[in-house]
Amino acid sequence: MQSLHQYHTILKKSLLLILFWIGISGLAFSQNLSNLSSLKVDDLSNAQIEQLIKRAESSGLSSSQLEAMAREQGLSPIEAAKLRERISMLKRTVGGEGGVGSQSGGRLGGPLDEDKNLFDSIRKSDPYYDLSPFQKKIFGYKLFHNRNLDFNPSLNLPTPQNYIIGAGDQLLIDVYGASQQSFDLTVTPEGRILVPNLGPIQVGGSSIEAATSRLKTSLGRIYSGLLGSNPNTFIQVRLGNIRSIQVSMVGELTKPGTYTLPSFATVFNGLFAAGGPNENGAFRNIQVYRDSRLVATVDIYEFLTKGEQSSNITLQDNDVIIVPPVVSRIEVTGPVRREGFFEVKPNETLADLAIFTGGFLPTAFKERLTVRRIENNSRKVIDVSSDKFGSFHPMDGDEILVGEALDRFSNRVQIEGAVMRAGEYSLDDGTLTVKGLLEKAQGLKPEAFTTRATLYRTSTDLTLAAESLDLQRILDGQSEDVVLKNEDLLFIPSRYDIQEEFYVKISGEVNLPGTYPFASSMTIGDLILRSGGLLQSATNSSIEIARRVRDPSSGKRAEIITLSINSTLALSEEEKRTPLMPFDHVFIRKSPGFEKEQLVRVMGEVVYPGDFAISSANDRISDVIRRAGGLNQFAYPKGANLIRRTVYYKDLSENEKKEMILRDIHSKLDPEKNRKGNEAESLLFERLSKKLAEIEDIKNQEEKLKAEKRLNQYFAMDSSFLDSAINKVRLKDQDLVGIDLEAILANPGGPEDLILQEGDIIQIPKQLQTVRMVGEVLMPTTARYAKNRGVRSYVSRAGGFTENARKSKTYVIYANGDARRTHSALVWKFYPKLEPGAEIVVPVKPERQRLTPAAWLGLASSLATIGILVQTIANNANSN
Repeated sequence: MQSLHQYHTILKKSLLLILFWIGISGLAFSQNLSNLSSLKVDDLSNAQIEQLIKRAESSGLSSSQLEAMAREQGLSPIEAAKLRERISMLKRTVGGEGGVGSQSGGRLGGPLDEDKNLFDSIRKSDPYYDLSPFQKKIFGYKLFHNRNLDFNPSLNLPTPQNYIIGAGDQLLIDVYGASQQSFDLTVTPEGRILVPNLGPIQVGGSSIEAATSRLKTSLGRIYSGLLGSNPNTFIQVRLGNIRSIQVSMVGELTKPGTYTLPSFATVFNGLFAAGGPNENGAFRNIQVYRDSRLVATVDIYEFLTKGEQSSNITLQDNDVIIVPPVVSRIEVTGPVRREGFFEVKPNETLADLAIFTGGFLPTAFKERLTVRRIENNSRKVIDVSSDKFGSFHPMDGDEILVGEALDRFSNRVQIEGAVMRAGEYSLDDGTLTVKGLLEKAQGLKPEAFTTRATLYRTSTDLTLAAESLDLQRILDGQSEDVVLKNEDLLFIPSRYDIQEEFYVKISGEVNLPGTYPFASSMTIGDLILRSGGLLQSATNSSIEIARRVRDPSSGKRAEIITLSINSTLALSEEEKRTPLMPFDHVFIRKSPGFEKEQLVRVMGEVVYPGDFAISSANDRISDVIRRAGGLNQFAYPKGANLIRRTVYYKDLSENEKKEMILRDIHSKLDPEKNRKGNEAESLLFERLSKKLAEIEDIKNQEEKLKAEKRLNQYFAMDSSFLDSAINKVRLKDQDLVGIDLEAILANPGGPEDLILQEGDIIQIPKQLQTVRMVGEVLMPTTARYAKNRGVRSYVSRAGGFTENARKSKTYVIYANGDARRTHSALVWKFYPKLEPGAEIVVPVKPERQRLTPAAWLGLASSLATIGILVQTIANNANSN
């Protein structure tokens, strides 16, 4: 009892420890993913979505479980759908570009590997990976967030003459000409430079141009050649190492603060260092203050649309750049060159806005724009026609919707079918007729069916109407030409499209029997030549033609025509008078005295084993053994057997027959396998290729459906499906026939001597000396044959019968293929006699069905009923 108490104590402590760790884990997880209810997916960048997925992965959640958790925390269905779409987009992008988007267990990518970031590929390919969808749509926002751009100032420029010198600048002064001297001087904090032998000179706050003039005057006291109307000495001032300046970046910036920049830096360099304006920052009213005075107002749109940089001034030390909040921003959607959010000034119109959007796309509806506006605490829609684009002023929050042009044609007609150039054509001035359209299409093809064409028209209510035309009468001028209307479609069928493909078949004694394309005036001789000519076994007389009967009321199935041809295939008058018709089937009979060679094989212990031709229809086993030189001294005639072919045939369906015929014709017309065909045959080959491709597509669809059905049956574990799969019957194409070769050789031509058939194989083994035991024995094995041993003795050598052995059905298979079973009489069993090479087979007992409780109850009820019945009968008998 004490040990049991200790066990319960340990178990309780373990459970408390597990619950403690679960609580700690849940607390850590809640700290990471506890604010999903306030999630705004449009404000998240791909990088933030990536971090969210990583947090969920580290906590053991899949993407779908992350969405479910967000819904439980109160995330709206709209935001949940956006989250699912963003995660799905990242999954497709990572899987498509990086090849690492494979799923594991329903998660985005399985456990995260810190050595290999799943999102590296997409991050490298997208320069705006860190931006949210809303930020990407703000015009100008990408300018300062493109990792492929560099706004650092270039220091390899010639010294600008308007550059303002300040403390820390390095001035390189070169004196050249009649006198030569170089000075390397640094500007002191007081703004002076100290020139040897001359003293300090004030240059701070001056431009390079002003400082050069001042230095020229000062140095002229030493180098007189610098001054005068005809100087012979000159001076040049250059900047060496430039100083650094500090600029304050404040307002609606991504990274506001004080930045140290090179003194060559401009406003754009400062904005790039601070990450540019944020989502609420203005792009068109960036202010630069110097000594508390406004010195420049920068409009980034001027740079983006016109390349204008006049306001992009060079910054000075202690300048302040202020990015105020945006005052007026509108959104443009629809077929324009550049969709997104645009900042507008009060005096700008829709015409000015077109410069920022890049203009309309060709598919845009330019006649009118739709403006959605918030006014007086409600929304309203304003239609702006194209003539008011220059006077309509957008307001803050406006949504400008650009419509699309209608997907309809105003002057189109089409022609399809058997014409030289099918396609779309212009209606011109509305006087185009059927004849004129045919001229535009360069006329009909030779196979065009002109008796009837169809003109499809679109009614005013957009319903389809069809008008039948006798095209031949219109072309001959016997019928009035038809004036075409907008969206008319003239369809001219081909004769081949409305008739079955004509073919003829040839069977029998030809080199290439099969189906061939029909040609007008074709005779039997032409078809024989096409099929490779007659075989030696063929007869040129009594050739039959089976022809389709055109009159079904006659009761005939086919018209049989019999004729003969010249053995040299010379054209005879009889052949001329009997041309072939479509679908004729020609039968070339075998010559009465000709028999094709038939082979049998003798294997094993004969003098001359090998293949032998059957010499006559009544050749028997003894005949071929004699021709094989008889048995040799090692032969065991009792073990000889005969292997004979079996035939199982399953007829094809009608569709399969049709496909086979088309493929046969197609194969005969293939120029890569046969002779090159003429134009008609080439066209027929193309038509058949198209039809066979369609048939193949249908078969693929059917196979796909069958595969899906088999898969569904497999997952459903349907018993009938499993039984058919497991118990599938395998039909053999050969059977083993037991023969008594000793009796055959002793009495040739007797009842044991079978008549041979093509493909027969006679096997004569060597002297056999073993007996094999298989089936329900403890150790299936092979034992040496002993003449006086019986079946039970050999079974004992194999360990005896198993518990499942069905002893009464034990049977023996002899070496020649014969089999004999065990006979029973009362309690005695008479086992078959054994011979060398025999095989003892012990079958298994059939599995007995155990009675269920319900069956036992039913059996007991039946016995009780019988007992009552017997008792009743007995009582009645006693009473009588």
